[in-house]
Amino acid sequence: MKSFPFGNPILPVQQSDRTPKRVFVLGVYASAVHARWLRADGSIAVRALAVSSEPEIFWRGDGEDEIIASIPLPEGAGRLVSPGEGLNGPSGQTLDQDFLRPMGLDRSSVWLCDLLPESRCNPNQANAIKREYDSMKTAYSLPDFDFPPLPKVLADENRVRAIETELEEAGSRILVTLGDLPLQWFASRHGAHSRLADYGSTNESYGRLHEIRIGDKQLLLLPLVHPRQAGQLGGYSETWWQLHQHWMTADAPAILINVPA
Repeated sequence: MKSFPFGNPILPVQQSDRTPKRVFVLGVYASAVHARWLRADGSIAVRALAVSSEPEIFWRGDGEDEIIASIPLPEGAGRLVSPGEGLNGPSGQTLDQDFLRPMGLDRSSVWLCDLLPESRCNPNQANAIKREYDSMKTAYSLPDFDFPPLPKVLADENRVRAIETELEEAGSRILVTLGDLPLQWFASRHGAHSRLADYGSTNESYGRLHEIRIGDKQLLLLPLVHPRQAGQLGGYSETWWQLHQHWMTADAPAILINVPA
């Protein structure tokens, strides 16, 4: 089984409430619970290290202290603490505040899914692990781990079919894609554009509904930005942020009015 540094298994993070939902939201890949790793002397080894699978899809960061405290470290290897505000659950918080609420939705009315349901190791994490964890592994008997990077293929044929099955189970009328990658790896397999920009990058074109046929069902596709853009998380585009801000107030409140429940 794949695992994080310090040994917690990498588990699939998927929708738990399987009752029918009006809206299906497709993201990229599951994030992780991050912790600050302090050396035995109290100095910082890694400011934010992925150490556990999120407890729910698009997690909002609640209960982080309990999750982090449950991960044991060998004697002498230091301790794990909260990494600080904004480092656990920012995408989930942004989903609620900047996507669902403007449309009059909450978690109970949407089905959440990712192209990849398991967490992946980004380059910054890989560098931190190599610098600190690998160098301390032998001295402190740190457990083995297998934290794979983002693959070149984000959704193979089997994964595409699995998402189609979830979409069928959800019975959703609207498919919301977050950013380019869900368009590229899933929606484009069903005739959609593969990039968000192909739907337009003006206030008049962004955040509009488009028809899409998946299997034998006609649905509506709502291509939106990635939460990184909407929530100004890390590197983001000012242009896309402004477009989404306009959509939140001018368009989102009425977008579901003519869509059957």
